[in-house]
Amino acid sequence: MKEYQTINEISGPLVYAEVDEPIGYDEIVEIETEDGRTLRGQVLESNDGLVAIQVFEGTSGIDREASVRFLGETLKMPVTEDLLGRVMDGTGQPIDGGPEIVPESREDIIGAAINPYSREYPEEFIQTGVSAIDGMNTLVRGQKLPIFSASGLPHNDLALQIARQASVPEEEEGDDEEASEFAVVFGAMGITQEEANEFMDDFERTGALERSVVFANLADDPAVERTVTPRLALTTAEYLAFEKDYHVLVILTDMTNYCEALREIGAAREEVPGRRGYPGYMYTDLATLYERAGRIQGREGSVTQLPILTMPGDDDTHPIPDLTGYITEGQIYVDRDLNSQGVQPPVNVLPSLSRLMDDGIGEGLTREDHGDVANQMYAAYAEGENLRDLVNIVGREALSERDNKYLDFAEAFETEFIDQGFETNRSLEDTLDIGWELLSQLPKAELNRIDEDFIDSYYVEDEGEAVEATAD
Repeated sequence: MKEYQTINEISGPLVYAEVDEPIGYDEIVEIETEDGRTLRGQVLESNDGLVAIQVFEGTSGIDREASVRFLGETLKMPVTEDLLGRVMDGTGQPIDGGPEIVPESREDIIGAAINPYSREYPEEFIQTGVSAIDGMNTLVRGQKLPIFSASGLPHNDLALQIARQASVPEEEEGDDEEASEFAVVFGAMGITQEEANEFMDDFERTGALERSVVFANLADDPAVERTVTPRLALTTAEYLAFEKDYHVLVILTDMTNYCEALREIGAAREEVPGRRGYPGYMYTDLATLYERAGRIQGREGSVTQLPILTMPGDDDTHPIPDLTGYITEGQIYVDRDLNSQGVQPPVNVLPSLSRLMDDGIGEGLTREDHGDVANQMYAAYAEGENLRDLVNIVGREALSERDNKYLDFAEAFETEFIDQGFETNRSLEDTLDIGWELLSQLPKAELNRIDEDFIDSYYVEDEGEAVEATAD
């Protein structure tokens, strides 16, 4: 291990040092300052005897007299099943006052790409307890399904609700073992201390921490640390999933802060910027994170991702949501208008989408009527939304009886189906039963997306209509 005192430039989070031997990309570096502090960094660029080092703890206190040591290995995460119940900082160091971690293995945080031939197609239901997701945009094991939100919206409350409620329903009665093998890895990037306290209070109050691993990078931590946090979280998730057979749900918030860190580092390196100043390689960088979700043939566990991002200016064409949408399998929209009406969680199901939903519901996976109910409610709610625009022009009195039923359905759909509160955990049975109660407000003739056998089994007859039909 060679030690250098050849720092010739410090720029933002980057340190440039001259070397006389080849240095590997992503190699870990220790920088010892004159006051005795040891800072960790990672090689970002290496060529022509000059290396660029991104320092995780920030470059404050580093001068040209500091010593630089290259450790000859990439950053690794010490992993063990005992990480469940632990809280780490953004660099993987315990901050919960618990004992030191005794690892069973040390895994490279970059991870190994899953061979597409070895991937198992995602088609098994994960229950979040949130009707707007379970009923209308179902999450399946091994999927990556982002939540698109915006500043000031309660996406953190939704994330916490999913973290404490998510479970893998039993496919066979009496099989309790599989349910106990569900874990949550929560990676927070650039959150405030107040948000961090709320997260931890909720985890501890509800007992969700016992089956969770939490990584917390705070807003006043160095931005470069945010590029490491999600990789540490995903490495932990992969170990629990593919070595310990857990079904792991990874929640990453906020991916916008992660991308801002990429832009800051790119500016410090004087790279040619892409759209809106973000690096041109941001698509590739995000893909290296999102594509770590999945299942592997022959392994019991799975890694499912719910990344959360706040869209700058509520703009879903911004590079961050735009590129995320290309890589992932759908999106869940948190809506500002629904939030202003007091709907909790304010999920707008119309622009939301789960591309793998059809493969994760139906016979043998969820209740057989699931798909038909979701399609019919989506169509009815969309028609009700369109009629609301018409009402603003001609007034409700000008609409037909049929149109008024759809308007009533849209109102009831928001207040009874979507608005369940952040503390309510609904089973899929509860969600579908509520859906049938709402669809029963419409005439049977309007239920053209549902199999007649399901209508006969679940449609709730209005007593007045039933008496009239009997008389006829």
